[in-house]
Amino acid sequence: MGALTLTSLAAALVFTALFFVCRRHGRLRSTVFTATLALWGATLMWTVDCVADALEPDAAPDAAPDAAPADARAALQARIDATAAAGGGVVEVAGGTYDLRGPIRLRSNVELHLADDARLVFSDNPDDYLPAVLSTWEGVECKMLSPLVYAYGCTNVAITGGGTFAPKMAFWRTWFQRPPSHIAATRQLYDWCSFQDVPPEARDVTALPGSNVRPHLMQFNRCKNVRLEGFRIRESPFWTIHLWLSEDCTLRNLDVYAHGHNNDGVDVESTRNVLIENCTFDQGDDAVVIKSGRNRDAWRIGRPSENVEIRNCRIVNGHVLLGIGSEMSGGVRNVYMHDCTVESEVLNLFYCKTNERRGGFIENIRMENCTAKNVRKAVVGVKTDVLYQWKDFPTHEVRVTPIKGLSLKNVSVESANYLLELHGDSRCPIRDVTLENVTCDRVRYPDVVENVEGLTVKSK
Repeated sequence: MGALTLTSLAAALVFTALFFVCRRHGRLRSTVFTATLALWGATLMWTVDCVADALEPDAAPDAAPDAAPADARAALQARIDATAAAGGGVVEVAGGTYDLRGPIRLRSNVELHLADDARLVFSDNPDDYLPAVLSTWEGVECKMLSPLVYAYGCTNVAITGGGTFAPKMAFWRTWFQRPPSHIAATRQLYDWCSFQDVPPEARDVTALPGSNVRPHLMQFNRCKNVRLEGFRIRESPFWTIHLWLSEDCTLRNLDVYAHGHNNDGVDVESTRNVLIENCTFDQGDDAVVIKSGRNRDAWRIGRPSENVEIRNCRIVNGHVLLGIGSEMSGGVRNVYMHDCTVESEVLNLFYCKTNERRGGFIENIRMENCTAKNVRKAVVGVKTDVLYQWKDFPTHEVRVTPIKGLSLKNVSVESANYLLELHGDSRCPIRDVTLENVTCDRVRYPDVVENVEGLTVKSK
């Protein structure tokens, strides 16, 4: 409540007291009584108007662009928190560009709704995303910089509307490289979870010098009933939309563009019952990828990703249309992608990746009625020795991943290097791969099939 409102309220109280004194002692004429009553009434009405104005949403970050504060984050967060405390509801963000110096923390039973011309611009100063929160880095739980939009343990949480999330990227791009200090930090994280049994709450990578561990754009951590619908994303420091240990999630009509390092479109990790539909992805990494944690850390949690449907999505660019892994130690099963298109190019169309440290399982993965233009590598690819920058770290335990039940039906591609590039592990061959009416107009090289049992190829 502002100073004017407090002043007017005090005036109303004074004139009210004067009114009763005058009436009791009968010392003032009726004209004075009338004037006092009129002034009291006017002052009271002004007070009511001021209080109402103070409660209008325009005082919060969905005001007109020229009225927005320099940092809209605190006011927006206050509205989200107040709505949650009141039992839930919709927090509207009207048109305009809003600078946010720090993360938005979502709450249960709150829907954040962005107007079509609302634009949330997040800072790229790492200090704005401290203190560290419980999150994950490439499949390992740890404390790190907060995701720019973060929900932890929420139920019935949503982001809707046609607005845009647009983080500043200049500083984050300086962290795209992996200098020795970053490799040392990830090695420490690997050791913490592999054999030192350090609990996740004590694995604070922000305390490691030069760790350069970038935050997710959005993470839904241990959430239920998540709905993401209608909005746009323009760039991301790391993974773009991350569903971790969550369930019953719907992603619909999203427009996602992020062409930086590790910019997957959506990472479904150790999460069940997911629907992704009518979305557009234009990515610097995988478009849609299903994961379930890394090595011993995922075995500790023991949570597979399962029951995932992806339909009617459009992929402009990306490394993979549908990817499984490589962090999949909790297992991945029952994934169904259908009626999706690749408009430009991907590296692999359907790609499963793991290594001998992962364990877990991959089973019952289906793709139907999908089309693509150029595939630079394989229409169907499986690799069982994918280690990336972790390859120089020691193997503490060998667990080979069983892979079975891969199916493609009614898939057409204009050109690819390989139709099949399947590299199974001799200790646990890939089982039951079926292709039915899968065509490629121009295939540059013959199929590569190693350690596969039960390969079936059917023409129409």
